[in-house]
This record gives sequence, structure tokens and C-alpha cells, in this order.
Amino acid sequence: MPDVKPTLRQFIIDNFLFGDDNGLADDTSFLEEGIIDSTGMLELITFLEETFSIQLDDEELIPENLDSINNLVSFLSKKQVVQQPQ
Repeated sequence: MPDVKPTLRQFIIDNFLFGDDNGLADDTSFLEEGIIDSTGMLELITFLEETFSIQLDDEELIPENLDSINNLVSFLSKKQVVQQPQ
């Protein structure tokens, strides 16, 4: 798995902040701060699925999983554990 936090941070900066990470903390809410809208959330989901080779289920598409870098890192670590072959 790629180094998660830097990979996520760079994707957010490049795609939603036009290369300016000023003020983007790991716990900054993408929705509350207006960083990502509903269309952007679809972009983020596609990026997660393709980059980390996971499939997100509808019930996983909640702010607790997707609304900050910290939430994404935590969610991805759980998701990777669940999807690893036994």
C-alpha cells in the first residue's frame, strides 16, 4: 500500500486546493471548509478505489470515513485489514 497520508494530502492539494496547502491540517473537515463538494467526493472515492485497490460500499460513504485526512487514513487502515486475504 502506498504511503497513505502523503498520498492523500497531495491528491487533495492538487485536485481541490489548486496546489496551495495553506491551512490544510490533517483534521480539517473537507465539507465544513468547502474544500470538497459532492462532485469532488465522487472524485475522491474513485481515487481511493483505484489507488488503494479497495471497493467502498454505500454504507461506508459517511463523513466519519471521508471528511478529513485523518478520517481517511483511519478508514483506509481498517479497510485494508478487512480486505486482506485470510
